Amino acid sequence: MFKIKVTALLLAAIASVSCCQASTYYVDAVGGNDASAGTTVATAWKTLQKASTAQLMPGDKLLFRAGDTFAGHLAVEATGTPQARIVIGRYGHGADPELAGGGINNTVKLTNCSYLTLENVAISNLGQTREPRRMGVSLLASDGTTCHDLVLRNLHIHDVNGSLVKSAGGGAGIDWNCTGTVHSRFDGLTIRGCLLERCDRNGIVGGGYTSRSNWYPSLHVVIRNNTLIDTGGDGIVPIACDGCIVEYNVVRDSGLHLPLKEYAAGIWPWGCDNTIVQYNEVSGQHGITGDAQGFDADWDCRNTIIQYNYSHDNEGGFLLVCDDGGSAPSFNAGNVGPIIRYNLSVDDGYRPGNFSPTIHIAGPCSGTRIYNNTIIIGPKPVGSNDISFLRSNSWGGYATDTLFQNNIIYSSGSVAYHLSKSVNTRFDNNLYYGKQIGLPHDPRALFADPQFVGPIAIAEGRGFADPFQLKAKSPAAHAGVIVTDNGGHDLVNTPLPMSGVSIGALQVRH
Repeated sequence: MFKIKVTALLLAAIASVSCCQASTYYVDAVGGNDASAGTTVATAWKTLQKASTAQLMPGDKLLFRAGDTFAGHLAVEATGTPQARIVIGRYGHGADPELAGGGINNTVKLTNCSYLTLENVAISNLGQTREPRRMGVSLLASDGTTCHDLVLRNLHIHDVNGSLVKSAGGGAGIDWNCTGTVHSRFDGLTIRGCLLERCDRNGIVGGGYTSRSNWYPSLHVVIRNNTLIDTGGDGIVPIACDGCIVEYNVVRDSGLHLPLKEYAAGIWPWGCDNTIVQYNEVSGQHGITGDAQGFDADWDCRNTIIQYNYSHDNEGGFLLVCDDGGSAPSFNAGNVGPIIRYNLSVDDGYRPGNFSPTIHIAGPCSGTRIYNNTIIIGPKPVGSNDISFLRSNSWGGYATDTLFQNNIIYSSGSVAYHLSKSVNTRFDNNLYYGKQIGLPHDPRALFADPQFVGPIAIAEGRGFADPFQLKAKSPAAHAGVIVTDNGGHDLVNTPLPMSGVSIGALQVRH
């Protein structure tokens, strides 16, 4: 006990000394000089090349002058402490400083960093032509390193023209990865409050040890309050994580430039367990051939929860649930137990051509639960002729044990159901409006106008759900089946009653 107390006191003393001795380094693209000390505004350095040579210690800061543009590459490998974080950011008044890669591999690379914050800077990486694996910010954990409590916040990442072809290497605004024969991971990675615009191919994407025979997930990954606009393909894709949270993000107008036979979706995990995707808005996801859904519970994932989200105007539909049954169990644990609840989907699934179901289930996904969602299927535009609400098809096998319960499925026209060879796909206690073609047996089905409070309309931001509140005398009011472990509240945080829950994503208001 005495040794433990002495060690704790010694560590606290070291942290205190490190904090007191911390240095601040300044970089000024106009008046700086790389031959200067860099430790005062008057002796600031000039270039990213010089800034990359800083040996950052706990409590140190590396600050770039506001309003300046710094060309080139910033490389940092540094470790702070919980009591003395390292901060990379800005100083002075004016616009955020711009770190401009100009077409290099990555503008900012943070390697094996812990207890470090990157904040309040703009980052671009625009080359004359597209190149694979071009990144704005690249985070790397390698060769047995666990990177603790890394924070990216309030960044403006824009104009990163990586390849639009996934198999060629793609590109991203923010990319993290874990490599090495000795396992590495992130334990505490937060990406929040960032604006990403025109980042190709992807917005925020991860990587790591996904094979289940070698699975070593990153932990405590949080992607929160970010806005992604005009991403080339996929929006937010956590990979090789356990317990990742993706919440309060907006993904808008992505995939507009994808070539034929490239597939992308708004937000989806891959090779992850226990992912929570909530309070996000995804709209305008585009894809010429396939996918282009707002949300996706993808393969090699277990216990994904997609809840309290708003999906609208996505060409490929609201939801994809998929798994490749042809992959070996040593690599792929399957798609097991995804839950999709209390989401609002409006006018999703309008791709020109013949494949844009509102919900697509592909492959041997098992135990999918889709309940208490409000799904509005508007009139299909000219050239979009897939009226499917559900298509379930093979990808090395068929879905098993899928349940649709307590959903409002509202169509202004006709909708169809295609279960194919899926096994034990059940519908129970859903409310249907519009012509239903090939509807499976639903023993407690309601066929009625749900009586929404307002006219059907698409809104963005606060109040988006207001038109879809239920009138007090709605047939959906208090007509739902109780689902155990249901999350406790509806789409707009109204607590769920112990009995008399309503059908759909919103409780009736009194």
